[in-house]
Amino acid sequence: MTIIEKIPKIWKIAYLLICGWYAINYAVSSIIEWQAFRPYTTSVLWNGFYLFETVCILVGLTFIYTNWLFKFKVPVQVVGHLFGVFFYFMCISYLSYYFDYYLDGLVYFDDWKEYMLDLLSWDAMRIYDQYLITVAVYYIIKYFESLRQKEQEKSELALKNKEMELSLLRSQINPHFLFNTLNSISTLISTSKEKARKVITQLSDVFRYALDSHSGDKVRLIHELDFIENYIKIQQVRFGDRLKYELDVEPTCLSVGIPPMVLQPLVENSVKYGIAPKDEGGTIKLMVRRISGGIYFEIKDDGLGVNAKKVLDGNSTGVGLKNSDKRLRSIYGKYAGLHINARQDGYTVSFILPPEQEEQKVETNRALEAVSA
Repeated sequence: MTIIEKIPKIWKIAYLLICGWYAINYAVSSIIEWQAFRPYTTSVLWNGFYLFETVCILVGLTFIYTNWLFKFKVPVQVVGHLFGVFFYFMCISYLSYYFDYYLDGLVYFDDWKEYMLDLLSWDAMRIYDQYLITVAVYYIIKYFESLRQKEQEKSELALKNKEMELSLLRSQINPHFLFNTLNSISTLISTSKEKARKVITQLSDVFRYALDSHSGDKVRLIHELDFIENYIKIQQVRFGDRLKYELDVEPTCLSVGIPPMVLQPLVENSVKYGIAPKDEGGTIKLMVRRISGGIYFEIKDDGLGVNAKKVLDGNSTGVGLKNSDKRLRSIYGKYAGLHINARQDGYTVSFILPPEQEEQKVETNRALEAVSA
């Protein structure tokens, strides 16, 4: 890649616009002088062309010089630009003197002095403007580039924070399930070796699924249901006939992608707070249906209901249900959070995920919200 190719497009456009503007200025002034003051003197046109070439070179050098000064503090930049405008003026003035006076035989000091005194009037401002306009264009471009960079960094930081939040929520949910399951196994291992072996086999499948869930953002519902079934079987070893489980899933939903281990905390909540404290136990029903607004999930139990310890009101030390709610809202938006319905005869926890074709729109909206946040 050449040096020219490495220059950002915005700087190339700015340079061409500035040079184009001065091309018009020098062309008009040269033609006027050629027609009105020095009729048909061809050197006037050539002198204007040479001066224009010099201005284009100095504009490029001014960009480079200003970019170098930009690394220093403001006082240093101010002093540097004072020197820069003086150097720019001397270059243009000496070159103009050479074409207008020196080539015509006016080579003495008095001739140069007279020319410079005339130049220090209105023409001096025109030369100063050339340098100052170039510097102003540089700082304007730098300002908008810094704004764009800040917005980009802000957007990237928001997305990284969102990813970290999701990772944290998942890391909280997974140990929450695994440690509670191990506690259940510890009480069974001393009573029945055969049951213990069976539970260990089921637990190995649970561990495998929990570990594999970190490798992707979504899993098929059928795999999540297998995971839930292994969890229920482990708990049924502990609770026996007191814990029943019913599954009602529309076949077309089995291939739907969902966040891994998002259902397990909801089922565990029903076991721990609804069925386990109830002397006669109860039934947990898991239903999945397609509806007009997406995919409807419902976990329902006939446990203690409103008499159970609440886990979504901030009074519980459990984090599974709270984090499931946060996790769903983080992935699918605020309308995908959990809906809790407490009854006298149990709890119902439900949520709706957008249909597959809508998930890309959700991701786009999340990105836009992160940028505008």
